[in-house]
Amino acid sequence: MPVTGSREPRLAVIGLGKLGAPMAAVFASKGYDVIGVDLNRDYVESLNHGRAPVDEAQLQDLLDASRARLRATGDFADAIAATDISFVIVPTPSGADHFFSNDYVIDAVTRIGAVLRHTRHDHLVVVTSTVMPGSTAGVIRKALEESSGRTVGVDVGLCYSPEFIALGSVVRDLLNPDMVLIGECDARYGDWLERVYRASTESKPAVHRMSMVNAEVCKIAVNTFVTTKISYANMLSDLCDHLPGSDVDAITAALGADTRIGQKYLKGGVAYGGPCFPRDNKAFAALARCLGVPCDIAEATDRINDHQVARLVGAVSALAPRGARIAILGLSYKTGTGVFEKSQGFALAGALIAEGYRVTLADPASARRAGEALGDGAEVAVDFAQAVAGADAAVITTPWPEIREVPESAFTRAAGAIPVIDPWGLLQGTPLATAVRVTFLGRGGAAPTGEGVPVYAHSGTQHR
Repeated sequence: MPVTGSREPRLAVIGLGKLGAPMAAVFASKGYDVIGVDLNRDYVESLNHGRAPVDEAQLQDLLDASRARLRATGDFADAIAATDISFVIVPTPSGADHFFSNDYVIDAVTRIGAVLRHTRHDHLVVVTSTVMPGSTAGVIRKALEESSGRTVGVDVGLCYSPEFIALGSVVRDLLNPDMVLIGECDARYGDWLERVYRASTESKPAVHRMSMVNAEVCKIAVNTFVTTKISYANMLSDLCDHLPGSDVDAITAALGADTRIGQKYLKGGVAYGGPCFPRDNKAFAALARCLGVPCDIAEATDRINDHQVARLVGAVSALAPRGARIAILGLSYKTGTGVFEKSQGFALAGALIAEGYRVTLADPASARRAGEALGDGAEVAVDFAQAVAGADAAVITTPWPEIREVPESAFTRAAGAIPVIDPWGLLQGTPLATAVRVTFLGRGGAAPTGEGVPVYAHSGTQHR
């Protein structure tokens, strides 16, 4: 039976990366005794010395406040034998078929089970990593039962409980979730896990308990619904590029006021990116195809998203000839994080280099590493002002607020100010908006088309 009485369960967090380390710190900050487990010795050593192993807002503050309740180890036997609940939050990388790999999860669960085989205390395993529907009650359950010699739902617990968090705000999102999702093997273990979440969250979230497969579908369905909203807003923005008098922000503000739609993520800008949204949408579509179910919406969402880089390249080519130097302002996929993989700034830089442009990169969190990944075709500036000062045109790909502080003089040349493409409307209402040649995408023909005639007057769709 799960732990009852006055003693709080002791927790293990398996995986101390960008998501696991904040999770361990949040639990410890709420009074739980926590042991973090990772095979990366640097992560273990950092945590045991009170240092954040990853760069994440608020993480160091939580570690400073809860060091007495948190330690780390690379030894599964040490951690599992001393705890009651283990949260498995390890990578599930996408394969060529866009399905998520369970290899790291199965390895962790097998190690946990091997310890439980030689102990008598009850234990609940919580899979937090995003997995394909059917995994937890399938191959993961099988691995746990075979390695532990126990039966799930009888003398060992198994739940699927993913987090809905974003890099740069992981701690805040863990403390203040909109909802908690629990896919349970048994109501007793679901009760146990719900009590932990009730005690460690501050937003009093709704708790949705269901079967493990329902929770697995719900996790990727949430992300794919959000990506659909983003692509819909960008589709509207693209349409407004070519329709004189239109303004995507005015349109989406009204759309979002309808409670059936909502404001969140309904913003014309650039395509979605990062480590979750692109892969989750592709995985959802791959699952649907595997099951023989039409997935037109998910596939259309991907096509619209993939089109956004071509859309930006077209806008650049209308303003600057090949060979010109383009400043890419923002390489991180969002503000507040240094992750640039799958970001629009990184993708645009690569596309422009392939088209014969020279690029200069600027980002307060990721420019150097993005430049190394791009190779010789990219230069890295020390800040936004330096990037703009040496460029023939600029594109704002991540809406870092610091871009608003770039002096007007950095944009000025003898022949006048250089053109700036601003898909986000970041510079609207600032002095730069009138002093600099800014193209706000999604605003009534303001995007360059090459002619002074509405695109809808031409035969065929124009993308420049």
